[in-house]
Amino acid sequence: MRFLSTRGQAPSLGFSDAVATGLAPDGGLFLPETLPDFSHDLGRFEKLSYAELCFEFLRVFATDIPAATLREIVNASYTKFEDPAIAPLKPLGKNLYVLELWHGPTLAFKDFALQLLGNLYAHQCRERRETINVLGATSGDTGAAAIHGLLGRPGTAIFILYPDGRVSPLQERQMTCTGVDNVFALAIDGTFDDAQHSLKEIFGDQDFRTKHRLSAVNSINLARVLAQCVYYLYAWLKLPAGERGNVEFVVPTGNFGNVLAGWLLQKMGVQIRGFRVATNQNDILYRMFATGEYRVGAVQPSLAPSMDIQVASNFERFIYFAVGRDASKVREVMATFQRTGAYAFPNFDRSSFSASRCTDAEIPGIMAHVYREHGYVCDPHTACGFKELNPDRVNVVLSTASPAKFPETIRAAIGLEPTHPSLEALKAKPVVRHRLKPDPATIRAFIDAHAVAR
Repeated sequence: MRFLSTRGQAPSLGFSDAVATGLAPDGGLFLPETLPDFSHDLGRFEKLSYAELCFEFLRVFATDIPAATLREIVNASYTKFEDPAIAPLKPLGKNLYVLELWHGPTLAFKDFALQLLGNLYAHQCRERRETINVLGATSGDTGAAAIHGLLGRPGTAIFILYPDGRVSPLQERQMTCTGVDNVFALAIDGTFDDAQHSLKEIFGDQDFRTKHRLSAVNSINLARVLAQCVYYLYAWLKLPAGERGNVEFVVPTGNFGNVLAGWLLQKMGVQIRGFRVATNQNDILYRMFATGEYRVGAVQPSLAPSMDIQVASNFERFIYFAVGRDASKVREVMATFQRTGAYAFPNFDRSSFSASRCTDAEIPGIMAHVYREHGYVCDPHTACGFKELNPDRVNVVLSTASPAKFPETIRAAIGLEPTHPSLEALKAKPVVRHRLKPDPATIRAFIDAHAVAR
Protein backbone atom coordinates (compact mmCIF):
# COMPACT_ATOMS: atom_id res chain seq x y z
CA MET A 1 0.00 0.00 0.00
CA ARG A 2 1.14 3.55 -0.76
CA PHE A 3 0.60 6.68 1.32
CA LEU A 4 -0.06 10.19 0.00
CA SER A 5 0.40 13.65 1.47
CA THR A 6 -2.75 15.65 2.18
CA ARG A 7 -1.14 18.56 0.31
CA GLY A 8 -0.36 16.56 -2.82
CA GLN A 9 3.13 17.89 -3.48
CA ALA A 10 5.26 15.05 -2.11
CA PRO A 11 5.90 11.60 -3.61
CA SER A 12 3.88 8.67 -2.32
CA LEU A 13 5.71 6.37 0.11
CA GLY A 14 5.42 2.85 1.42
CA PHE A 15 4.43 2.26 5.04
CA SER A 16 7.93 2.12 6.57
CA ASP A 17 9.14 5.23 4.75
CA ALA A 18 5.94 7.15 5.63
CA VAL A 19 6.42 6.21 9.30
CA ALA A 20 10.09 7.19 9.26
CA THR A 21 9.34 10.49 7.51
CA GLY A 22 6.50 11.52 9.84
CA LEU A 23 5.55 14.91 8.38
CA ALA A 24 5.46 14.91 4.58
CA PRO A 25 8.11 17.12 2.90
CA ASP A 26 5.40 19.46 1.58
CA GLY A 27 4.11 20.05 5.12
CA GLY A 28 1.15 17.71 4.72
CA LEU A 29 0.19 14.54 6.58
CA PHE A 30 0.29 11.03 5.15
CA LEU A 31 -2.89 9.05 4.54
CA PRO A 32 -3.51 5.71 2.77
CA GLU A 33 -3.92 6.09 -0.98
CA THR A 34 -7.14 4.09 -0.60
CA LEU A 35 -8.98 3.02 2.55
CA PRO A 36 -9.58 -0.74 2.84
CA ASP A 37 -13.02 -2.21 3.52
CA PHE A 38 -13.03 -4.42 6.63
CA SER A 39 -16.78 -5.08 6.64
CA HIS A 40 -16.33 -8.67 5.44
CA ASP A 41 -13.61 -9.46 7.99
CA LEU A 42 -15.46 -8.55 11.17
CA GLY A 43 -16.77 -12.07 11.81
CA ARG A 44 -13.29 -13.62 11.85
CA PHE A 45 -11.98 -10.74 13.98
CA GLU A 46 -14.42 -11.34 16.86
CA LYS A 47 -12.44 -13.98 18.78
CA LEU A 48 -8.99 -12.44 18.36
CA SER A 49 -6.89 -11.13 21.22
CA TYR A 50 -5.89 -7.49 21.14
CA ALA A 51 -2.43 -8.17 19.69
CA GLU A 52 -3.85 -10.61 17.11
CA LEU A 53 -6.44 -8.04 16.03
CA CYS A 54 -3.77 -5.34 15.78
CA PHE A 55 -1.65 -7.57 13.54
CA GLU A 56 -4.57 -8.44 11.25
CA PHE A 57 -5.48 -4.77 10.93
CA LEU A 58 -1.97 -3.40 10.36
CA ARG A 59 -0.88 -6.06 7.88
CA VAL A 60 -3.23 -4.46 5.33
CA PHE A 61 -1.23 -1.21 5.58
CA ALA A 62 2.31 -2.38 6.41
CA THR A 63 2.71 -4.39 3.23
CA ASP A 64 6.46 -3.73 3.05
CA ILE A 65 7.14 -5.55 6.35
CA PRO A 66 7.15 -9.39 6.24
CA ALA A 67 4.10 -10.78 8.04
CA ALA A 68 6.18 -12.77 10.56
CA THR A 69 8.24 -9.68 11.41
CA LEU A 70 5.17 -7.49 11.77
CA ARG A 71 3.60 -10.06 14.09
CA GLU A 72 6.72 -10.01 16.29
CA ILE A 73 6.68 -6.20 16.40
CA VAL A 74 3.01 -6.08 17.34
CA ASN A 75 3.26 -8.82 19.96
CA ALA A 76 6.23 -7.07 21.61
CA SER A 77 4.29 -3.80 21.73
CA TYR A 78 1.57 -5.10 24.07
CA THR A 79 3.63 -7.03 26.63
CA LYS A 80 3.86 -4.14 29.11
CA PHE A 81 0.13 -3.62 29.66
CA GLU A 82 -1.16 -4.47 33.13
CA ASP A 83 -4.66 -5.64 32.16
CA PRO A 84 -4.78 -8.88 30.15
CA ALA A 85 -7.54 -7.42 27.98
CA ILE A 86 -5.14 -4.56 27.05
CA ALA A 87 -8.14 -2.27 26.43
CA PRO A 88 -10.89 -3.45 28.82
CA LEU A 89 -14.45 -2.37 28.00
CA LYS A 90 -16.37 -1.91 31.27
CA PRO A 91 -20.15 -1.49 31.56
CA LEU A 92 -21.26 1.29 33.92
CA GLY A 93 -25.01 1.32 33.36
CA LYS A 94 -27.72 1.13 30.72
CA ASN A 95 -26.25 2.14 27.35
CA LEU A 96 -23.03 3.27 29.04
CA TYR A 97 -19.55 1.78 28.86
CA VAL A 98 -16.07 3.05 29.55
CA LEU A 99 -13.13 1.93 27.42
CA GLU A 100 -10.04 2.01 29.63
CA LEU A 101 -6.99 2.94 27.59
CA TRP A 102 -4.51 3.56 30.40
CA HIS A 103 -3.11 0.17 31.38
CA GLY A 104 0.16 0.63 29.46
CA PRO A 105 3.56 1.60 30.89
CA THR A 106 2.85 5.36 31.13
CA LEU A 107 -0.82 5.00 32.15
CA ALA A 108 -2.27 6.85 29.14
CA PHE A 109 -3.88 5.99 25.81
CA LYS A 110 -0.80 7.16 23.91
CA ASP A 111 0.96 3.90 24.88
CA PHE A 112 -1.13 1.97 22.35
CA ALA A 113 0.52 3.74 19.44
CA LEU A 114 3.87 4.71 20.89
CA GLN A 115 4.91 1.29 22.15
CA LEU A 116 4.28 0.12 18.58
CA LEU A 117 6.04 3.10 17.02
CA GLY A 118 9.10 2.55 19.21
CA ASN A 119 9.32 -1.03 18.01
CA LEU A 120 8.84 0.03 14.39
CA TYR A 121 11.69 2.51 14.72
CA ALA A 122 13.92 -0.13 16.34
CA HIS A 123 13.14 -2.52 13.48
CA GLN A 124 14.03 0.12 10.90
CA CYS A 125 17.32 0.93 12.64
CA ARG A 126 18.28 -2.75 12.60
CA GLU A 127 17.17 -3.43 9.03
CA ARG A 128 18.65 -0.29 7.49
CA ARG A 129 21.65 -0.06 9.84
CA GLU A 130 20.84 3.57 10.44
CA THR A 131 20.39 5.78 13.47
CA ILE A 132 17.33 7.95 14.09
CA ASN A 133 16.59 11.09 16.06
CA VAL A 134 12.99 11.52 17.14
CA LEU A 135 11.34 14.87 17.84
CA GLY A 136 7.94 15.40 19.42
CA ALA A 137 5.83 17.98 21.21
CA THR A 138 3.47 17.15 24.04
CA SER A 139 0.70 18.69 26.08
CA GLY A 140 1.12 15.94 28.66
CA ASP A 141 0.88 12.24 27.83
CA THR A 142 2.44 11.94 24.37
CA GLY A 143 5.90 12.84 25.65
CA ALA A 144 6.03 10.21 28.36
CA ALA A 145 4.60 7.51 26.09
CA ALA A 146 7.04 8.37 23.28
CA ILE A 147 9.98 8.36 25.65
CA HIS A 148 9.02 4.98 27.09
CA GLY A 149 8.63 3.57 23.58
CA LEU A 150 12.29 4.43 22.83
CA LEU A 151 13.83 4.27 26.28
CA GLY A 152 17.48 3.25 26.06
CA ARG A 153 17.20 1.88 22.52
CA PRO A 154 20.55 1.85 20.69
CA GLY A 155 20.92 4.16 17.71
CA THR A 156 18.14 6.51 18.83
CA ALA A 157 17.77 9.82 20.63
CA ILE A 158 14.44 11.39 21.52
CA PHE A 159 13.72 15.08 22.04
CA ILE A 160 10.38 16.05 23.58
CA LEU A 161 9.16 19.65 23.79
CA TYR A 162 6.62 20.47 26.48
CA PRO A 163 5.19 23.72 27.91
CA ASP A 164 6.90 24.46 31.18
CA GLY A 165 4.44 24.55 34.08
CA ARG A 166 1.50 23.41 31.92
CA VAL A 167 1.64 19.64 32.38
CA SER A 168 0.85 17.83 35.61
CA PRO A 169 3.80 17.25 37.99
CA LEU A 170 3.61 13.48 37.50
CA GLN A 171 3.40 13.81 33.72
CA GLU A 172 6.59 15.89 33.87
CA ARG A 173 8.33 13.36 36.09
CA GLN A 174 7.52 10.57 33.62
CA MET A 175 9.52 12.53 31.04
CA THR A 176 12.33 13.89 33.20
CA CYS A 177 13.15 11.06 35.62
CA THR A 178 14.04 8.26 33.19
CA GLY A 179 17.73 8.07 34.10
CA VAL A 180 18.77 7.19 30.52
CA ASP A 181 21.00 9.23 28.26
CA ASN A 182 19.09 9.05 24.96
CA VAL A 183 16.15 11.08 26.35
CA PHE A 184 16.01 14.89 26.29
CA ALA A 185 13.02 16.55 27.95
CA LEU A 186 12.88 20.16 26.70
CA ALA A 187 10.78 22.51 28.83
CA ILE A 188 9.86 25.55 26.73
CA ASP A 189 8.47 28.92 27.72
CA GLY A 190 5.00 29.04 26.16
CA THR A 191 2.13 26.76 25.22
CA PHE A 192 1.84 23.41 23.49
CA ASP A 193 0.83 25.25 20.33
CA ASP A 194 4.13 27.17 20.48
CA ALA A 195 5.99 23.87 20.75
CA GLN A 196 4.02 22.33 17.91
CA HIS A 197 4.60 25.36 15.67
CA SER A 198 8.38 25.11 16.23
CA LEU A 199 8.28 21.37 15.59
CA LYS A 200 6.56 21.81 12.23
CA GLU A 201 9.00 24.53 11.19
CA ILE A 202 11.95 22.29 12.05
CA PHE A 203 10.47 19.43 10.06
CA GLY A 204 10.05 21.84 7.17
CA ASP A 205 13.84 22.35 7.08
CA GLN A 206 14.69 19.45 4.77
CA ASP A 207 18.48 19.82 5.07
CA PHE A 208 18.34 19.71 8.88
CA ARG A 209 15.86 16.87 8.80
CA THR A 210 18.04 14.79 6.47
CA LYS A 211 21.24 15.59 8.38
CA HIS A 212 19.87 14.13 11.61
CA ARG A 213 17.49 11.50 10.20
CA LEU A 214 14.73 13.28 12.08
CA SER A 215 11.36 11.60 12.59
CA ALA A 216 8.14 12.52 14.40
CA VAL A 217 6.26 10.83 17.23
CA ASN A 218 3.35 13.26 17.39
CA SER A 219 0.00 12.18 16.01
CA ILE A 220 1.10 13.69 12.71
CA ASN A 221 2.83 10.29 12.32
CA LEU A 222 0.74 7.89 10.27
CA ALA A 223 1.49 4.92 12.54
CA ARG A 224 -0.01 6.75 15.52
CA VAL A 225 -3.42 7.07 13.92
CA LEU A 226 -3.53 3.55 12.46
CA ALA A 227 -2.56 1.96 15.78
CA GLN A 228 -5.35 3.88 17.52
CA CYS A 229 -7.93 2.58 15.03
CA VAL A 230 -7.47 -0.85 16.59
CA TYR A 231 -8.89 -0.11 20.04
CA TYR A 232 -12.09 1.24 18.49
CA LEU A 233 -12.43 -1.96 16.50
CA TYR A 234 -11.64 -4.08 19.57
CA ALA A 235 -14.25 -2.27 21.68
CA TRP A 236 -16.87 -2.43 18.90
CA LEU A 237 -16.38 -6.20 18.64
CA LYS A 238 -16.74 -6.58 22.43
CA LEU A 239 -20.17 -4.93 22.45
CA PRO A 240 -23.30 -7.10 22.21
CA ALA A 241 -24.10 -7.50 18.50
CA GLY A 242 -27.44 -5.69 18.92
CA GLU A 243 -25.72 -2.56 20.27
CA ARG A 244 -22.95 -2.15 17.72
CA GLY A 245 -24.95 -0.28 15.10
CA ASN A 246 -26.08 2.34 17.63
CA VAL A 247 -22.77 3.04 19.33
CA GLU A 248 -21.42 6.53 19.80
CA PHE A 249 -17.81 6.79 20.90
CA VAL A 250 -17.28 9.75 23.22
CA VAL A 251 -13.72 10.97 22.80
CA PRO A 252 -11.91 13.49 25.01
CA THR A 253 -9.58 15.16 22.52
CA GLY A 254 -7.58 18.29 21.82
CA ASN A 255 -5.42 17.39 18.82
CA PHE A 256 -8.16 15.44 16.95
CA GLY A 257 -5.93 12.40 16.38
CA ASN A 258 -7.82 10.13 18.76
CA VAL A 259 -11.27 10.74 17.31
CA LEU A 260 -9.90 10.78 13.75
CA ALA A 261 -8.75 7.18 14.22
CA GLY A 262 -12.29 6.07 15.06
CA TRP A 263 -13.77 8.07 12.18
CA LEU A 264 -11.34 6.48 9.72
CA LEU A 265 -12.40 3.05 10.98
CA GLN A 266 -15.99 4.01 10.25
CA LYS A 267 -14.92 4.85 6.70
CA MET A 268 -13.34 1.38 6.49
CA GLY A 269 -16.70 -0.36 6.80
CA VAL A 270 -17.25 -0.65 10.57
CA GLN A 271 -20.83 0.38 11.40
CA ILE A 272 -20.25 3.00 14.08
CA ARG A 273 -23.20 5.36 14.56
CA GLY A 274 -21.17 8.43 15.46
CA PHE A 275 -18.59 10.23 17.56
CA ARG A 276 -18.77 12.98 20.13
CA VAL A 277 -15.79 15.28 20.35
CA ALA A 278 -15.43 16.16 24.05
CA THR A 279 -13.22 19.20 24.65
CA ASN A 280 -12.20 21.08 27.75
CA GLN A 281 -12.43 24.88 27.87
CA ASN A 282 -9.90 25.06 25.02
CA ASP A 283 -12.71 24.42 22.64
CA ILE A 284 -11.62 25.04 19.04
CA LEU A 285 -13.00 21.63 18.00
CA TYR A 286 -16.30 22.17 19.84
CA ARG A 287 -16.72 25.52 18.08
CA MET A 288 -15.75 23.93 14.76
CA PHE A 289 -18.46 21.27 14.92
CA ALA A 290 -21.01 23.68 16.34
CA THR A 291 -20.53 26.44 13.75
CA GLY A 292 -18.50 25.11 10.82
CA GLU A 293 -15.78 27.68 11.49
CA TYR A 294 -12.27 26.65 12.52
CA ARG A 295 -10.92 29.62 14.49
CA VAL A 296 -7.93 29.67 16.81
CA GLY A 297 -8.25 31.19 20.27
CA ALA A 298 -5.99 31.76 23.27
CA VAL A 299 -4.92 28.67 25.24
CA GLN A 300 -6.26 28.61 28.79
CA PRO A 301 -4.48 26.37 31.34
CA SER A 302 -6.98 23.82 32.66
CA LEU A 303 -7.57 20.85 34.94
CA ALA A 304 -7.35 18.64 31.82
CA PRO A 305 -3.95 19.84 30.56
CA SER A 306 -3.43 17.28 27.81
CA MET A 307 -6.24 18.99 25.90
CA ASP A 308 -4.87 22.53 26.30
CA ILE A 309 -4.55 22.95 22.54
CA GLN A 310 -5.94 25.48 20.05
CA VAL A 311 -4.41 24.20 16.80
CA ALA A 312 -5.42 20.56 16.25
CA SER A 313 -2.65 19.19 14.05
CA ASN A 314 -4.60 16.12 12.92
CA PHE A 315 -7.54 18.15 11.69
CA GLU A 316 -5.81 18.47 8.32
CA ARG A 317 -6.43 14.78 7.66
CA PHE A 318 -10.15 15.32 8.24
CA ILE A 319 -10.10 18.40 5.99
CA TYR A 320 -8.62 16.26 3.19
CA PHE A 321 -11.72 14.07 3.16
CA ALA A 322 -14.10 16.98 3.83
CA VAL A 323 -12.96 18.73 0.62
CA GLY A 324 -13.24 15.58 -1.49
CA ARG A 325 -9.56 14.60 -1.31
CA ASP A 326 -8.65 17.73 -3.26
CA ALA A 327 -5.05 18.45 -2.20
CA SER A 328 -5.08 21.91 -3.77
CA LYS A 329 -8.11 22.79 -1.65
CA VAL A 330 -6.33 21.49 1.45
CA ARG A 331 -3.41 23.79 0.68
CA GLU A 332 -5.82 26.71 0.30
CA VAL A 333 -7.56 25.95 3.61
CA MET A 334 -4.31 25.56 5.53
CA ALA A 335 -2.78 28.69 3.99
CA THR A 336 -5.86 30.72 4.90
CA PHE A 337 -5.86 29.36 8.44
CA GLN A 338 -2.15 30.06 8.88
CA ARG A 339 -2.59 33.61 7.56
CA THR A 340 -5.80 34.57 9.37
CA GLY A 341 -6.24 32.05 12.20
CA ALA A 342 -9.66 31.03 10.87
CA TYR A 343 -11.45 29.19 8.08
CA ALA A 344 -15.20 28.80 7.54
CA PHE A 345 -16.25 25.63 5.72
CA PRO A 346 -19.21 26.00 3.33
CA ASN A 347 -21.68 23.07 3.36
CA PHE A 348 -19.64 21.26 5.97
CA ASP A 349 -20.85 17.69 6.61
CA ARG A 350 -20.90 17.07 10.36
CA SER A 351 -23.27 14.10 10.24
CA SER A 352 -20.92 11.70 12.06
CA PHE A 353 -20.06 14.15 14.83
CA SER A 354 -21.45 15.98 17.78
CA ALA A 355 -19.40 17.98 20.27
CA SER A 356 -19.40 19.15 23.87
CA ARG A 357 -17.35 21.60 25.93
CA CYS A 358 -16.44 21.22 29.60
CA THR A 359 -15.02 24.03 31.72
CA ASP A 360 -12.80 23.76 34.79
CA ALA A 361 -15.78 24.80 36.90
CA GLU A 362 -17.69 21.71 35.66
CA ILE A 363 -15.01 19.02 35.77
CA PRO A 364 -14.95 18.35 39.55
CA GLY A 365 -18.74 18.08 39.69
CA ILE A 366 -18.78 15.60 36.80
CA MET A 367 -16.09 13.51 38.48
CA ALA A 368 -18.11 13.48 41.70
CA HIS A 369 -21.30 12.55 39.83
CA VAL A 370 -19.63 9.64 38.00
CA TYR A 371 -18.19 8.37 41.26
CA ARG A 372 -21.49 8.73 43.12
CA GLU A 373 -23.64 7.16 40.38
CA HIS A 374 -21.31 4.43 39.12
CA GLY A 375 -18.57 4.03 41.73
CA TYR A 376 -16.08 4.89 39.00
CA VAL A 377 -13.05 7.15 39.44
CA CYS A 378 -12.16 9.02 36.27
CA ASP A 379 -9.38 11.44 35.45
CA PRO A 380 -10.24 15.06 34.46
CA HIS A 381 -9.90 14.40 30.71
CA THR A 382 -12.24 11.42 30.84
CA ALA A 383 -14.66 13.51 32.94
CA CYS A 384 -15.13 15.82 29.95
CA GLY A 385 -16.55 12.84 28.07
CA PHE A 386 -19.32 12.26 30.61
CA LYS A 387 -20.97 15.59 29.88
CA GLU A 388 -24.11 15.51 27.67
CA LEU A 389 -24.32 11.77 27.00
CA ASN A 390 -26.92 10.92 24.36
CA PRO A 391 -29.64 8.74 25.96
CA ASP A 392 -30.66 7.39 22.54
CA ARG A 393 -27.22 5.96 21.80
CA VAL A 394 -25.00 3.29 23.28
CA ASN A 395 -22.28 5.51 24.74
CA VAL A 396 -18.68 4.31 24.96
CA VAL A 397 -16.59 6.90 26.80
CA LEU A 398 -12.89 6.63 26.12
CA SER A 399 -10.96 6.82 29.40
CA THR A 400 -7.69 8.30 28.24
CA ALA A 401 -5.50 8.44 31.37
CA SER A 402 -5.23 6.86 34.80
CA PRO A 403 -6.68 9.00 37.59
CA ALA A 404 -3.43 8.34 39.50
CA LYS A 405 -1.72 10.88 37.20
CA PHE A 406 -3.90 13.69 38.63
CA PRO A 407 -4.10 13.01 42.39
CA GLU A 408 -4.72 16.61 43.50
CA THR A 409 -7.67 17.08 41.14
CA ILE A 410 -9.19 13.72 42.12
CA ARG A 411 -8.77 14.43 45.83
CA ALA A 412 -10.45 17.82 45.52
CA ALA A 413 -13.38 16.32 43.60
CA ILE A 414 -14.17 13.10 45.49
CA GLY A 415 -11.92 13.01 48.56
CA LEU A 416 -9.81 10.08 47.34
CA GLU A 417 -6.21 10.17 46.15
CA PRO A 418 -5.46 7.37 43.68
CA THR A 419 -1.86 6.14 43.43
CA HIS A 420 0.17 3.84 41.21
CA PRO A 421 3.51 2.20 42.13
CA SER A 422 5.28 3.39 38.96
CA LEU A 423 4.31 6.99 39.70
CA GLU A 424 5.23 6.78 43.38
CA ALA A 425 8.69 5.51 42.42
CA LEU A 426 9.29 8.61 40.29
CA LYS A 427 9.02 10.94 43.28
CA ALA A 428 12.43 9.88 44.60
CA LYS A 429 14.26 10.18 41.27
CA PRO A 430 16.19 13.25 40.10
CA VAL A 431 14.63 15.49 37.49
CA VAL A 432 16.71 16.09 34.33
CA ARG A 433 15.28 18.66 31.97
CA HIS A 434 16.49 21.44 29.71
CA ARG A 435 14.88 24.90 29.65
CA LEU A 436 14.69 26.35 26.14
CA LYS A 437 13.12 29.26 24.35
CA PRO A 438 10.34 28.06 22.03
CA ASP A 439 12.01 29.20 18.81
CA PRO A 440 13.21 26.83 16.07
CA ALA A 441 16.79 28.16 16.03
CA THR A 442 17.32 27.40 19.73
CA ILE A 443 15.81 23.93 19.38
CA ARG A 444 17.86 23.17 16.27
CA ALA A 445 21.03 24.15 18.10
CA PHE A 446 20.18 21.81 20.97
CA ILE A 447 19.49 18.92 18.62
CA ASP A 448 22.75 19.65 16.76
CA ALA A 449 24.62 19.31 20.05
CA HIS A 450 22.93 16.11 21.29
CA ALA A 451 21.69 14.12 18.28
CA VAL A 452 22.96 10.59 17.79
CA ALA A 453 25.32 10.49 14.81
CA ARG A 454 24.65 8.42 11.72
